[in-house]
Amino acid sequence: MITTECSADRDVMVELQIVARGVRDERVLAAMRAIPRHLFVPPNQRAHAYEDRPLHIGSDQTISQPYMAAHMTQMLELHGPETVLEIGTGSGYQTAVLSLLARRIYSIERHKDLADGARTRLERLGYGNVTVICGDGSQGHSPCAPYDAILVTAAAPEVPDSLLDQLAEGGRIVCPVGGTEVQKLMIYYRSGDAITTQGTIDCVFVPLVGKAGWGEDQAKRWRDR
Repeated sequence: MITTECSADRDVMVELQIVARGVRDERVLAAMRAIPRHLFVPPNQRAHAYEDRPLHIGSDQTISQPYMAAHMTQMLELHGPETVLEIGTGSGYQTAVLSLLARRIYSIERHKDLADGARTRLERLGYGNVTVICGDGSQGHSPCAPYDAILVTAAAPEVPDSLLDQLAEGGRIVCPVGGTEVQKLMIYYRSGDAITTQGTIDCVFVPLVGKAGWGEDQAKRWRDR
């Protein structure tokens, strides 16, 4: 969906928060200008939708700050024909951004209320190349693998082997990896049987909860700290 509502706010957000910090991919910038972020946050947060910070969306989850969403998307280096797996649908905002940049998006959310809400929202707004699945994102989604790109929007203690196994030749995973205080945004590349890695910026995300991520008790201690 492309709407003129709040378009001036989106333009300011892109120029001051995203371009100013070094994001240069024109396709990513165009997607960030197009997606109505205020429709992906709770009504009581809409006045803050274009501010430079994450916002709470319920179920102890957040929508990432606009810069982080753009930066992580740029790291995927999408050109259009890719099949992408997103781990952590949340409100569906990052999913919508990806939908404008790749052929097909599969997105997994473990919270049923968020998954149902995102699915309804994305359908209503016309993002038709997206499938939202409620499940354990740390396990990926093997029925539709391999994926040209995988984006993990929650912090893992290490990238799950299940995601590496579902990555296509020449593909890449972008994932925040580390402990409860701070993580490093990592890129994993597949070339044949070899996986190479590159660390980028420090970041702070909610925990990736699941069989190959953090346990429920660990995640609760993380949130309560």
